Amino acid sequence: SNSAKSNTHGPAPPAQVTAPPAEVTAPPAQVTAPPALAATPALPPWTCGRDGEVKLRLSESGPASAPPLTVHELFLRAVERFGDCTALAWKVGERWEKLAYREYYRRCRTVAKAFLKLGLERYHGVGILGFNSPEWFMADIGAILAGGFAVGIYTTNSPEACQYVAENCQANILVVENHKQLQKILQVRDKLPNLKAVIQYKEALKEKQPNLFTWAELMEMGRDEPDGPLDGIIASQKPNQCCTLIYTSGTTGQPKGVMLSHDNLTWTAFATRETVRLQEADVFPEIVISYLPLSHIAAQMIDIWLTMRVGGAAYFAQPDALKGSLGNTLREVRPTAFMGVPRVWEKMQEAMKAAGAKSSAVRRKVAVWAKGVGLHANMSRIRPLNYRLARKLVFGKVRKALGLDRCTKCYTGAAPISKETLEFFLSLDIPVYELYGMSESTGPHTISLPEAFRLTSCGKVMQGCQSKIANPDSEGIGEICFWGRHVFMGYLNMVEKTEEALDSEGWLHSGDLGKHDEQDFLFITGRIKELIITAGGENIPPVPIEDAVKEAMPLISNAMLIGDKRKFLSMLLTVKCQVNADTGAPEDELTPEAVDLCRKMGSSADRVSEIAGGKDRVVYSAIQKAIDCVNERATSNAQRIQKWAVLGCDFSIPGGELGPTMKLKRPAVMSLYKGQIEAFYKEAASDNAAPPS
Repeated sequence: SNSAKSNTHGPAPPAQVTAPPAEVTAPPAQVTAPPALAATPALPPWTCGRDGEVKLRLSESGPASAPPLTVHELFLRAVERFGDCTALAWKVGERWEKLAYREYYRRCRTVAKAFLKLGLERYHGVGILGFNSPEWFMADIGAILAGGFAVGIYTTNSPEACQYVAENCQANILVVENHKQLQKILQVRDKLPNLKAVIQYKEALKEKQPNLFTWAELMEMGRDEPDGPLDGIIASQKPNQCCTLIYTSGTTGQPKGVMLSHDNLTWTAFATRETVRLQEADVFPEIVISYLPLSHIAAQMIDIWLTMRVGGAAYFAQPDALKGSLGNTLREVRPTAFMGVPRVWEKMQEAMKAAGAKSSAVRRKVAVWAKGVGLHANMSRIRPLNYRLARKLVFGKVRKALGLDRCTKCYTGAAPISKETLEFFLSLDIPVYELYGMSESTGPHTISLPEAFRLTSCGKVMQGCQSKIANPDSEGIGEICFWGRHVFMGYLNMVEKTEEALDSEGWLHSGDLGKHDEQDFLFITGRIKELIITAGGENIPPVPIEDAVKEAMPLISNAMLIGDKRKFLSMLLTVKCQVNADTGAPEDELTPEAVDLCRKMGSSADRVSEIAGGKDRVVYSAIQKAIDCVNERATSNAQRIQKWAVLGCDFSIPGGELGPTMKLKRPAVMSLYKGQIEAFYKEAASDNAAPPS
């Protein structure tokens, strides 16, 4: 990036960062090498080779000077300090089974030895395809200990998408959850020459096949293997070598394999722990619920590595967590820290509003009063007497009902969350802290904290890391760039893509647009790729406009702005509807909250089909009124929404409009609703009166 044009936050990367440490695994004291060792060949800052090593971004002091660790060293420390503490818990019938760190470590070694016996080669993948479970964690760590790569595969992937990942990482072993996932692999098995074995970890096998094993058979296989070969491999591992691949969900082009080193994982867990101040198990055991897709870095970092760093426990949710059972798990487990993607918080908000609508008038009045007190107290940081009363009467009960009564750290990330949702929880005395990062930064980069919290900001940069805004415009908005030991090694076998992401000085270019305020809080304004550039050449970030529409009209579930290379802006809208608990697919019935809103407008609609396509005049005029309000606040004429339509179906993962973490897949929506979009602009062309651009 052009340094003359960038405002750098935190000091520029120290000069010594670019001088290779003499011995990557050496503690910081030895980073300045004695002259005798100066001849060692300099390590590159990035690599795309599976067996590559990179120069670690060590500094002389502060969190970035911590001695580098391998995954095995981190695990061993956890066993030494927290050996008898609960590491994992999962439900069998009505009972929670638990596993302590010592036994967890022993089982991971058994898995590693079995993988070696099955022919896992150094720097080859172990693909894992299934819902979160103890076996998922053990397959992941077992793969790393055995010198392979842990590779999560999205459970929503098609057989072809599974084949792409398995081929790309040259997987020797694939671990699948059940018969349904196994079928995908069997369909493409003959196209995977590196594949030596498949293991199914849940359900009985429906048919015996060569090189297909159950989890019990895998454990049996590893149990009697000698320790020597595994110990040799562990001893040869270095913190600056790759151990995990995270495949980007491929909202644009083929997925890229993000190479993460041992140090990426162990140091990021260390730095995150320091930043959010998680307690260690000998002081206060932290408890998390594992339910977000483990093929995503956020879930791996929180559920596996951060938890291991502090000796905490990961409790596994049921596979239908995101379809409705998560609420029950929360109430049972009562986690101390909880990470929810925005959709999880929105669903909680909808359920609470629906319950509130059914309560008595007195209760509703008390709730309205308490929420006013809660929002004021949390925004002003003042805790008046009425706040204590509200906490006793309302907040405590709400937290208990949600299962968040022990939770001191509620987080959101992975996609933008609306201000309305954040304010809703803040008014109930539940601050939801936003964090921001990407797979390429091993998860977090900026984090909001109780003492560093601004509504709609993603917080401040994590300890030991740095941010920079490249090429800022007059408002200070530019591309957000990252620096630190959390920055990835490179994309597997993709040199060009890696050079696009990492500049010559080693800054990671996020592709996100944002700005810092005067106190260094980061605000994200959109993605560079999502930026709409109208036919008139105006640059428009869509998210703020979409959020404004959702805020002005609470009936709206999803809003997507269109207008790239077009003369004016248009918008696709969906309304809040019930979701099928088994498939996650949207249904025709409106949510109780949506029905309530319709009645207040004077509409008798109960279903999406009664509203979509302009069928309900009352609802349409209310939406138009909301859009007029948003348009009145538009910064320019080009930023006004000229046409819009309500679709017959909400966006969803099975529908293909949302990615695995509920992120809007804009290119997919563009092609799915092409006819509708073209109609907006055809009408305008035939009117010969297109609105001004």
